[in-house]
Amino acid sequence: MSRTTLAILAFFGAALILYWQVQVKRSQMEASKLPDPARPEFIANDLRSTEFNEQGLVQSRVSAKHMEHFQQTNETLFTEPVYLVYPENGEAEWQLTADLGKLNKETGKVVLQNNVIIDAININEPVQSLTTTMLALDLNTMIMTSDRQIYVTGQDFNIQGLGLYADLNAEELELLSQVEGTYEAK
Repeated sequence: MSRTTLAILAFFGAALILYWQVQVKRSQMEASKLPDPARPEFIANDLRSTEFNEQGLVQSRVSAKHMEHFQQTNETLFTEPVYLVYPENGEAEWQLTADLGKLNKETGKVVLQNNVIIDAININEPVQSLTTTMLALDLNTMIMTSDRQIYVTGQDFNIQGLGLYADLNAEELELLSQVEGTYEAK
């Protein structure tokens, strides 16, 4: 083989190696552009949002210190959420706060965790406050459930029990088991 033939083979070999390296880097860059299910689609700080029902009435308002939305799972995570819930009559009756919250947009369910407090907006409500460690709220049916210890404070009473079922539209609240309470007559 002549020197010219060797030079041509070396030139094409180097070109082939360089082309291969470029293709490897390009495929790595394209793979990194694909959505990562563990990476949020968007993030918001100091969020304030209002959700309306089919009739155009306010269904809920939420504010949070931090929010992350994940498109793949259609879930939104909240840090220090504050929910104002509007049952069928259209007026805010309850404020729900927690350290953490998760909304599944497909099912319309909100799960609140850690230091969950439900406060009545109206000071004349018989039940003024509920406290627990975990609570699920279906925004479509306005039904709250929990399987944890619940503490209820009212105008003249304190009750605690295990498990909760509350229909906010029907204004019904039920502690499911191990219910104990005290009543102070004035």
